[in-house]
Amino acid sequence: MSDDLIAGRYRLGPRLGAGGMSEVWLADDLELERRVALKLLAPQADRERFRREARAVAALSDPNINQLYDYGEADGRPFMVLEYLAGGALEDRLAPEQPLPDTETEQIARDVASGLAHAHEHRLVHRDLKPANVLFDGEGRAKIADFGIARMGGAGTLTETGTVLGTAATISPEQAAGRPATAASDVYSFGVILFWMLTGRPPFAAEQPLELVAMHRDSEPPAVSSLRPDAPTALARLASACLAKDARARPADGGDVLRELGTVPATTTVVMRPPQQRRRLPIAVLLALGAFVLASAGAGVAYVAVHGGSSGAGATTTVSSLRLPSVSSGRSTAAGTAPASSTTRATTTTAAPATTRGTTTRATTSAPAVSTIATLPDTTTLPPPSTETSTVPPTTAAPTVGSTP
Repeated sequence: MSDDLIAGRYRLGPRLGAGGMSEVWLADDLELERRVALKLLAPQADRERFRREARAVAALSDPNINQLYDYGEADGRPFMVLEYLAGGALEDRLAPEQPLPDTETEQIARDVASGLAHAHEHRLVHRDLKPANVLFDGEGRAKIADFGIARMGGAGTLTETGTVLGTAATISPEQAAGRPATAASDVYSFGVILFWMLTGRPPFAAEQPLELVAMHRDSEPPAVSSLRPDAPTALARLASACLAKDARARPADGGDVLRELGTVPATTTVVMRPPQQRRRLPIAVLLALGAFVLASAGAGVAYVAVHGGSSGAGATTTVSSLRLPSVSSGRSTAAGTAPASSTTRATTTTAAPATTRGTTTRATTSAPAVSTIATLPDTTTLPPPSTETSTVPPTTAAPTVGSTP
């Protein structure tokens, strides 16, 4: 790139990551004077897949999904300009055998579920949700990143039928079997992440990626309570539901997960009534009424202002209340059980800012979105595991399967 300046506007800084599909650079947007993450397509990588990723991100607008600022081509190489996230990735926070604090786990779970709900409402399946693709902004808000192998609506897939696409550590059973991914597949990956945050380890572990894929496809995961008896009951129950082998037994999509977490607020309806007109009585009537009052009072002066209707525009606020289950995030007592989910009746006359999706109104309590970095794990597209003797040679690569930047 000439003088490290892309499209005459983005000056490249240090490289943040690289993979088979692309490389990501920290850059300065000279036009708007802000830092961004600039993602450049690798010279031999698939241009169509890169373009599809840009379209997928551009179709979404949610505080818990990375934001696309720009897309173009420079010196024959397509590029995307994304939010810059300085908070790192979830995988950096997951230490072996060290659960995250329950309050942190619950908040991250809510953020990720919110992002999934928005993506699924727009008929977009991520297909590669994992700790490396959950990034944080400067305020600690979690955002879903890297839609490199996402699938939108009924659009055709770039992968061949029967191939295994995804990351071995979080791949759903149906993806592991070579079947198409659905919103419930993202829910399974969410369950893996939630299990990991609660226990300090993923539900399955293996030396080889293909072995790990087979475990997701065929083996039942352990219960959260078997590894950590004091885990919050509601969160542990949700993790188990999301990890069901049968996709029909899981929450159907991110919206269902969000409702399980109790983040859907009461619906607020505001009914505005038009102002009523003042009625003015004729002067003759006013004088007659005044004389009557003076006569009946016997003395003094009475001033009578008579008018009909209200004194101004009236407004009626109607608030319907819902019983909102809230997930307890505190650790349990010595008895070894977490506090059960509590139920709260919310009734207020002031509507909180809300994000409306379809017919569902969901409160958005997080601050505005700031920035994102797309991470670029190396992945490989592998055929599905077979009951026959595998002919795939062992690999020592990182436990990822599929094709993603």
